[in-house]
Amino acid sequence: MSSAKVQRAVTTTSLCENPLEGEQLLLDAMFGARAPRRPQAVACEVERPQHYKIVSISLYTEDIERLDRMVRELKARGHHKANKSQLIRQALLQLDLDTVSKQG
Repeated sequence: MSSAKVQRAVTTTSLCENPLEGEQLLLDAMFGARAPRRPQAVACEVERPQHYKIVSISLYTEDIERLDRMVRELKARGHHKANKSQLIRQALLQLDLDTVSKQG
């Protein structure tokens, strides 16, 4: 049996930007009370990616500063798309659980 992951798109309905937002002021100025009313927002289908999730983690400020320094250094070395997420993923790939301290 194959261990390939099955990916399926998850579609949700949410409010999207109204491309006509701001036009109502112009219509009101031109036509006054007779101006046609435009919807403030429209419902649309949004497909969420399934290959990653956004998570929130807590880090000490010195750890964030270290990550920022490392990102700047990588960018200076020519890795122009370097970011904190990429560095954390790389660190996870290299982590040996047998060397992790129990004291944090």
